Amino acid sequence: MSQLLRLIQFAGWPVVCGVLIAVVYLQYRQLEELARQQSNPAPIIQQVPQAVTSYAEAIRRAAPSVVSINATSVNVESVERAAEDRLNLYLGESNSLGSGVIIDERGFILTNLHVVDTLFDAFDTQVTLHDGRRTPATVVAWDKTNDLAVLHINMDDLTPIEISEDDSVHVGDIVFAIGYPRNIGQAVSQGIVSAVSGSDSNTLPIIQTDAAINPGNSGGALINSEGQLIGINSSIVSESGRFEGIGFATPASVAVPAMEEMIVQAIEANSGYLGVLTGEALNEQSSELFFGVEHIRGILVENVDEGGAAQRAGIQPGDVITGVGETLVTDAQNIMMEIRNKKPGDTIEVQIYRNGQTFTLPTTLGFGQAIIIEP
Repeated sequence: MSQLLRLIQFAGWPVVCGVLIAVVYLQYRQLEELARQQSNPAPIIQQVPQAVTSYAEAIRRAAPSVVSINATSVNVESVERAAEDRLNLYLGESNSLGSGVIIDERGFILTNLHVVDTLFDAFDTQVTLHDGRRTPATVVAWDKTNDLAVLHINMDDLTPIEISEDDSVHVGDIVFAIGYPRNIGQAVSQGIVSAVSGSDSNTLPIIQTDAAINPGNSGGALINSEGQLIGINSSIVSESGRFEGIGFATPASVAVPAMEEMIVQAIEANSGYLGVLTGEALNEQSSELFFGVEHIRGILVENVDEGGAAQRAGIQPGDVITGVGETLVTDAQNIMMEIRNKKPGDTIEVQIYRNGQTFTLPTTLGFGQAIIIEP
């Protein structure tokens, strides 16, 4: 027994020494690894912030197509009983502000009927474009059921809006209302599609949105996040008269086909309109009086409509219209019949005498009512 104890005592020192050496070695390696990590730190991974979503490009594409509309409204202000069988109606004028959307490069603008509607359909409307240009507009057709109206302007360099080819509009889609609220200039409001009604025999399709629609926005564009037209802003539900988050728009899938049909009917129902006020036909005496020569024959232009077809073509007061197409002008009836045989949008060749020269002006006819005022 004593021998065994001496053997353990003799062998224990080497074991203890070996354990101590192992511990020291492991600590050395740990210190070495720590020093290496400090001299070569791990790369810091920086989180890249997510790009902020902007819809500026969509607005940039759609904005030039949305116009301001200023319509003079003629309505009954008061009624007076003058006798048992007679009433006197007193009319008054007021300005109606709204918006519209250029749909066709030929000058056709879509808006709400209530923006331009007046008593006796006595329309007097002016359009201001996004770039500041201003021109009179003619109301050529309207649809009371869908509260839509079509205006026409004689102007070049128009920007028709892009229309969404996808008829589906979903609740939760991001939308923007573009218009001219409260006459403060063009403005954009953002929202979502809150609801979409179905189409049946008793219900008109309609888009509900919480994008702000204020007075003046009616007739403006409701666009998607790609800048495409999906609706025509029409009305709000409000107890206060101010926007309360419930606005409505007529879907483009309803409004645009209705407009296209109205345009076809309007062209078919109207004759071309030149937009000039003329005097009597020149004869030998009047030609001598006005121009100092006897041979000028035609119709003297006394005035041209602002923004009309004649002004757009370059016809000026003081010009003499000597011919239209292949027809020489002999009197007012002669020139009127030649133009009445054409349609709005047709281009005619108008021969003009001015300052001793005769030249031809291509003229695209518009909409309007030609009237002869006899001397």
